[in-house]
Amino acid sequence: MIVRFLKLELKQYFRSSYWKKGIILKLIMSFFILWILALFLIIGVNSYSTLKKVYPKQDPLQTVNSFLLFIILGDLIFRYLMQKLPVMNIKPLLLLPIKKDKLIHYILVKSIFSVFNFLSLFFYVPFAIVLIHEGYDFISVLGWLMAMLFIIQATNFLNFLVTKNNTIFTLIAVLLISLLALQNLTNFDISFYSKQTFNTIITNPILFLIPAAISLAFYYLNFKTLRNRIYLDDPISVKTTKANTSDLSFTEKFGDIAPFIKNDIRLIQRNKRAKTLLLISIGHVFFGVFFFKDSSLINNEFPFLVFASLFITGGFTQNYGQFIPTWDSQHFNMLMTQDISYKKYLNSKWYLMAIITCLLYCMSIPYLYFGLNNFLMISAGTIFNIGFNSLILLYFGSFNRKRLNLNNGLFGNSQGTSITQYLIQTLLIALPMSLFFIFDKFIGRNSGFVAIALVGGIGFIFKNYFMNLIVNKYIKDKYTMINAFKKEI
Repeated sequence: MIVRFLKLELKQYFRSSYWKKGIILKLIMSFFILWILALFLIIGVNSYSTLKKVYPKQDPLQTVNSFLLFIILGDLIFRYLMQKLPVMNIKPLLLLPIKKDKLIHYILVKSIFSVFNFLSLFFYVPFAIVLIHEGYDFISVLGWLMAMLFIIQATNFLNFLVTKNNTIFTLIAVLLISLLALQNLTNFDISFYSKQTFNTIITNPILFLIPAAISLAFYYLNFKTLRNRIYLDDPISVKTTKANTSDLSFTEKFGDIAPFIKNDIRLIQRNKRAKTLLLISIGHVFFGVFFFKDSSLINNEFPFLVFASLFITGGFTQNYGQFIPTWDSQHFNMLMTQDISYKKYLNSKWYLMAIITCLLYCMSIPYLYFGLNNFLMISAGTIFNIGFNSLILLYFGSFNRKRLNLNNGLFGNSQGTSITQYLIQTLLIALPMSLFFIFDKFIGRNSGFVAIALVGGIGFIFKNYFMNLIVNKYIKDKYTMINAFKKEI
């Protein structure tokens, strides 16, 4: 039966009208996934020798165990944002004499082979093989590896249970951030307790049955949840919920562009893909800890500093800005029939990116803990994101020609994506790093960040001039975009 289900899904995919679209992009995405898997494989093979060099007085396996708690929580957050339950077109099959239990088991078993699970496997398995090669006890390493495999699956099934619950996700995110803060900013060593927990499995390999039992429990809970929902009228029944409205009166201070800003805020609130990008952008702020806590990195590795200064506050600008005006593609034709100003429409996008970038900058104020110079780097990156990146993204948005389904998830979804996005991302990373490199080489370290801030400042000062150029480009391509967005996804 499973083989038959697989055949049906393959036929559905290859017979659909959309699979031939964007073949080049699909090839690029496939290559990217293979590259990531190869990278995890290389890391897994070389982790033992690398950890031996970096921490010569510590056991590499103990070092990995000390980070596993953070890795597991981070993996769960990443899955929440990116992963979705693998589904098949169940509704027609409900009319056939096929047991519902078989359909549910097929969906859940299929999720076991998700690329998210293989990412971790491509690290743990090679690392375990190297451990055995280095003389570690075979049974102990095997018990540890089995525990990791079942933890991966437990995380996989837990994600499906909490994927619709924003409260649980928030609690997990707060827990991870709190543990990272305790680990890096206080003397409380969370990694010690993580190491002790997983060392217990190495000492008593039979304890791998605990994560195995947890994994099976989550599988059963998923089965029961889906079993109660898999009825013919469930997918088509209309659920009445109380409508909630947000108070967006604060946007009125922006005058004529306030209605557009309100629409964008509602779009982010109500649609999965936009909301996921906002959450990822907020997550960018906290990754600065990994860049600034290492003093040797600050003194020697300028590319990471340039990247960090842009990455911390620029997540929303880059993630949201590269899909302008594709966010409105489903109702773009309607917008173009209204008596609205193109300049006001694009200005609202710019103000939204600038406002959220400023909010992310406020969230980065605690980085003063790592020194004033580091915070000034973030400030320079913020100015560059607002004054330069936002305008560049608005301009290149006029080349977007693919419609976007806002209700679909983010990972593995190439809707609205074209080669333009990859070129823009390359430009927005390469340009400031090249600018910094030139000034750092011929003048001095701080001059590089001053130059980055200066470019952003010039863009901000002459915003109206550049905005007029962008508006003219959109007006020129208006009907081309209308025709492109008419096409079904």
